[in-house]
Amino acid sequence: MRKPTTCAARSTGRWLNCVLLLAVCTACDPTPTSSAQSGQATANSQLPVTRVGSNRPNVIFILTDDQRYDEIGFLNPMLATPHMDALARDGVHFANAFVTTSLCSPSRASILTGQMMHNHGVIDNNRPLRPGLELFPARMREAGYQTAFVGKWHMGGEVSEPRPEFDYWVSFPGQGNYYPVTGFGRVSSLNVNGAVVEQQGYITDELTDYALDFLENRDPARPFLLYLSHKAVHAMFEPAQRHAEQYADAPISIGEPPGAGSDVPMWVLNQRNSWHGLEFPYHSDLPLADFKRQYHRTLTAVDDSLGRIRAWLDAAGLAEDTIIFLMGDNGFLFGEHGLIDKRNAYEESMRVPLLALAPGKFPPGLVVEEMVANIDIAPTIFELTGITASPQHDGMSFAHLAAGEEDPDWRTELAYEYYWEFNYPQTPTVLALRTDRYKYIQYHGVWDTEELFDLREDPTESHNLIESADLLELKMSLRGRLYAALADSAGRNQIPYSRKYNQGAVFRHPERSQAAQFPQKWLRTGEAEDRLEHVIPDGPEKAARLKILNAALNDR
Repeated sequence: MRKPTTCAARSTGRWLNCVLLLAVCTACDPTPTSSAQSGQATANSQLPVTRVGSNRPNVIFILTDDQRYDEIGFLNPMLATPHMDALARDGVHFANAFVTTSLCSPSRASILTGQMMHNHGVIDNNRPLRPGLELFPARMREAGYQTAFVGKWHMGGEVSEPRPEFDYWVSFPGQGNYYPVTGFGRVSSLNVNGAVVEQQGYITDELTDYALDFLENRDPARPFLLYLSHKAVHAMFEPAQRHAEQYADAPISIGEPPGAGSDVPMWVLNQRNSWHGLEFPYHSDLPLADFKRQYHRTLTAVDDSLGRIRAWLDAAGLAEDTIIFLMGDNGFLFGEHGLIDKRNAYEESMRVPLLALAPGKFPPGLVVEEMVANIDIAPTIFELTGITASPQHDGMSFAHLAAGEEDPDWRTELAYEYYWEFNYPQTPTVLALRTDRYKYIQYHGVWDTEELFDLREDPTESHNLIESADLLELKMSLRGRLYAALADSAGRNQIPYSRKYNQGAVFRHPERSQAAQFPQKWLRTGEAEDRLEHVIPDGPEKAARLKILNAALNDR
């Protein structure tokens, strides 16, 4: 067994790691979650399921945490990720992969259900899956697959009990911990097939050990699904001891904050001096370059894990019979827009890595440019394994794209949603529509500007075109299409919220940037000709209608 390592034994970021551990623990709703609430009921499976034999492909789905789309060696040459690079060479790289919500639990629920957040209902990191939702591993299990879940579940707060969709189960409460002994002296635990056991070593390595244990001891007469869900690389980042000095002399670049101006939303400017901002990250003086260096280091063990899994498949003679996916649950900002973390709809937040290997099905080295998403994973796995498609899915199978086929009818736009959390009030409710060229973002419940970006001309999303007269028709169209895309299965557009149990991370640093001012373009007097423009919908005829309205008011 590996020797447990305490927080005190690791000097880098000790204080902040402990503070973040406490924040993560207290960010979960303290209300106990019953087994019924947590969705322990058997998944709904009314559709016919094709029984499979051992000739059907095995599936390994590897999920990383907070790995942004460019946190991979073949896109960032300073990174040493040889096994991820090899997976891309041997398989397919999806260059435009996204999540429909950039937050741990909602994104994970979207992967498992194939649904958008407004349909599956996991709206934050505390809400459990509701009973009756179909999870794709349940259908695979019914079809004869032996199923295993290893790693971070994180739906329903601190829930870690085994789920009925899986024959083999290893998880931990909430976010888990990188090392066995926390900064508070508590020994971390794992739930292994219903038994609570102490964590023994570095979490990425230990989860990989359990994954290999399942593979070694599975029923060889049945195909298998292994869902390996890493804690890494979630903040606060703690690398394996063997990687503690990696990249010590490497230059680390961080993103550029936005300039002040009427085109930048006030919430973005205000968030710079907050828990999730460049100026006051996690309410500390954390050097962002050092923080990002730890992020790079922490990823290396995940790459090692992938290498171990593929080596085992080769040795067992199963490499040609096994499909592998590697995906991130959401992105992460390191100073872009003056922000850190995720939740927003900027590219660094909602764009993720996605690699897929299917020997004999997907041509090696292929790059798919079409937009794919986390809601597409379940339908894709069903098609590849011959399981009947589910009407529950909001996503689509991209198996034919990965096989190199053209599809003129593939999606050209993707909706995004994030609902305001009281414990992290810096980020408002975010609703967005991303097309192949443009991104439209609106914010709900705050007095702030919308955003519109031309991603082809402005890939860093630095120039807000929301007031462009040339794009008025486009803006109007995107607003309507976004509203339609975010209607739930009953045709309703609703904004949910969660129970509040404290004031949230509301602090700002007194010596850093002050609260943003309302944009100059919004300042008016009582005599302004356009003071009532908000009562008339946008459109080419708006100015003429406003003139008529003012004339009528002046005649009274």
